[in-house]
Amino acid sequence: MGNHQLHPGWRALLGGVLAGVAPSLGGPLLMVPALALLWSVAERPRWSAFWALLAVLISHGWLLALHPLTWMGVPTALSLPVALSLWLACGILAALLVAGWSVLARLLPRHWPWFWRLMLLAGLWALAELVLSGSPLFWIGVGGTTLPWDRPLAGVARWFGSGGLTLLQLWWGCCLLALFEQPAAWRRWGLIGLASVLLAHGLGSLLLWATPPSVGSVAMGVWQPAVPTREKFNLERQQALPTRLVDAMRQLETNDVVAVVAPEGALPANFLVPPEAPDIPLISGGFRWVRGQQRSSLLLYEPPDRFPVPLADKHRLVPIGEWMPPLPAGLTAGLSAVGGLAPGPVPRTMAVVEPPAAVAICYEIADGLALARAAANGATWLLAIANLDPYPRQLQKQFLALAQLRAIESGRDLLSVGNTGPSALISADGRVEWLLPPEAPGVAQTVIQVRKRATAYSRWISPPPSTTSPS
Repeated sequence: MGNHQLHPGWRALLGGVLAGVAPSLGGPLLMVPALALLWSVAERPRWSAFWALLAVLISHGWLLALHPLTWMGVPTALSLPVALSLWLACGILAALLVAGWSVLARLLPRHWPWFWRLMLLAGLWALAELVLSGSPLFWIGVGGTTLPWDRPLAGVARWFGSGGLTLLQLWWGCCLLALFEQPAAWRRWGLIGLASVLLAHGLGSLLLWATPPSVGSVAMGVWQPAVPTREKFNLERQQALPTRLVDAMRQLETNDVVAVVAPEGALPANFLVPPEAPDIPLISGGFRWVRGQQRSSLLLYEPPDRFPVPLADKHRLVPIGEWMPPLPAGLTAGLSAVGGLAPGPVPRTMAVVEPPAAVAICYEIADGLALARAAANGATWLLAIANLDPYPRQLQKQFLALAQLRAIESGRDLLSVGNTGPSALISADGRVEWLLPPEAPGVAQTVIQVRKRATAYSRWISPPPSTTSPS
């Protein structure tokens, strides 16, 4: 791999720190040098794993805000160890995955041309991010760090999705390393890297400019309750909930909105809209029981009915917080605030909503494939509801960056409604319009543009329609 002045350990340390802060401080400007440093130790599994461990521990530092967990029934003495264990488990899992990638880099035949080695390793990384994004074991990767820092580059996702952004940054990282390893070949590597950077940004800008046209609009009201999660099950908070909901709906009653949207988990199971509530449809995150199993759901309360109609159930559940592994009896007590949930169906298209829409409930915003497929199958706008409390603003920023990427990939406007934020409208070209400040309760109104034409990415990742005739 050439001679390097820095010891591999220092390169892994510096690269991991840069990768960890990239989502918050600079996106590709920091991620590409971080990947260059990773490439420099790509055939050293120990140092590659160290790079990944640091990157995830820093970028997922918001997990430590779980402490204190006493409100979930975890004893005080165990609260910090539990939070630390979850945080470390995420870092260790990432380290193992990248160590496996590094082992593969060592095993590849030396006689293979460098280009094919690079494309295989970078392609496998990008594919792994896409596969993991549909599982409960992934939040943000290389592709997701592009926003909000480099919207023109993110436009490439219209054709290639977040995997394409990952592939490009890995390619540029390798080019940057080559410039330092082979100073005599700077013209070749410099020109190749510069040309690809200019081409990607030019193509991305063109794709953002060619956003699918609007075929209509829909006005929505937004309610941001800003109820601390640690107080959500407090009796006083529960008793005040109906009054606060009615007040929010009354503020939007004269604004000619189609519906009022409330965030994930805003309403408890078996909640009924108070009779004195205005005659405005309410779309809210809540809980419901299906064959003895509790689900986190998006529910529609439509006057004059006080009982909800389920629009969609959360499919991608948060490990420990919502989904419990099959542990022995007694070991799961207090680990989940909602007692363990069951996943709903995979498709994200909402039932009975007009114009057709798709939803991501909190953690599902990381799954770009599901939302892009929903857009290809008829969803004309996207809704993301979340409850990111008690986590710090670091997580809200990452959530908003992923929401921008989902809007660009699918070519759809996305309405984000959070308990404490982010409550914002993201246009199909990734621009953000804040509706309410984070952490503050309030209501707002916005107009969502409805779009029908699917992006190239939505079309090519969606399975073809079945031609089998029903028997």
